[in-house]
Amino acid sequence: MYAQSAGDELGGNGGPSNVRVVDFRSDTVSVPTPSMRQAIFEAVVGDDVYGEDPTVRKLEQRSAALFGKEAALFVPTGTMANLLAIMVHCSRRGTEAVVGDMAHGFLYEQGGAAQIAGVLLNTIRNNPDGTFCLNELSKKFRGFDVHEPNTVLVMVENTHNMCGGKVLPLDWLENLSKMCAEKGAKVVHMDGARVFNAAVHLNLPVSRVVRDVDSVCFCLSKGLACPVGSVLVGSAEFIKEAHRLRKALGGGMRQVGFLAAAGLCALDEIVPKLKDDHARTRRVAEAIDQLSSPIFKVDLENLHTNILMVQILSKKVHSSDLAHRLATVYPGEEEAGVVDSQGKGIVLKLSARDWSFARIVIYTNVTDEDVELAIKKIRYVFRQYENDL
Repeated sequence: MYAQSAGDELGGNGGPSNVRVVDFRSDTVSVPTPSMRQAIFEAVVGDDVYGEDPTVRKLEQRSAALFGKEAALFVPTGTMANLLAIMVHCSRRGTEAVVGDMAHGFLYEQGGAAQIAGVLLNTIRNNPDGTFCLNELSKKFRGFDVHEPNTVLVMVENTHNMCGGKVLPLDWLENLSKMCAEKGAKVVHMDGARVFNAAVHLNLPVSRVVRDVDSVCFCLSKGLACPVGSVLVGSAEFIKEAHRLRKALGGGMRQVGFLAAAGLCALDEIVPKLKDDHARTRRVAEAIDQLSSPIFKVDLENLHTNILMVQILSKKVHSSDLAHRLATVYPGEEEAGVVDSQGKGIVLKLSARDWSFARIVIYTNVTDEDVELAIKKIRYVFRQYENDL
């Protein structure tokens, strides 16, 4: 079999016609389930800008109740949700928000806080578990001197993406909230893109996970398999102002109930199955751990949810090269049995940049067979690396 990557000879499913593609890059590549597609088709809709879409209202009301908050707002993206939270909490330009240096809101949202809201992001070093030192945070609060910006907001991420899907400890969140209150009406916003994964890991209602934060957003289009959307949750006054600002950011949509219907379906169908994503992620992690590779390592003990970081211990191996090799079918793989049940070569996609690790994310569309094929490919490629080095 000749070398072939996932970009060659696209077939009808968006991947190569003669290979089996297993996509572990992100849960953002998840797609709606059949029942979700049916819910979208049957949705009762109205003009949401006029406040007349009943399905949107139902999603917002249900989200607020689930999270134990007063109100909620449907928005197109998590980036917009986080930006709205910053704009509402830091209503005066030139104020400051403290955020972890590995947070999605700092690394991957194009500096919208400064670019659009006029808010300075002051970073604090994230610990490997997604937290940060509260003693260090206490020194970060500013505004006591005329030369300083006022620190108004602290942002956390749960689960923490770049820390490998870690779930923030509840006692740490409680202590953080108390510290912010002591500093004078400072507030906490949680980027909870995958907060339902945190609730599943802790085996607690999501309302308990977010009890100590003032606002939170969660993403529908990642592990919950919806095509579009996030929900911002908080007090009634907070959501009222966020609703107004959403219009300014271009987030006022019309018959958006088609998308909200997918969200309602996800709460019923996908959330109860997140534990299966966690279990499948652990199976991949255990298979890698059992290889006892001198090059590739996983932290099995601290694996919490559906995100797995594969650490690369050799400076001779780059994560982008690893991703390329896993996504390419090379001569000899068929003879080695690295094929699916139909004899197709296996293309395994994972996320890699200029990192000392590669990231695997598993979601509801991933099957047990996908996991076994991925493990087969990983074992083969890892052995090839060990032979080469």
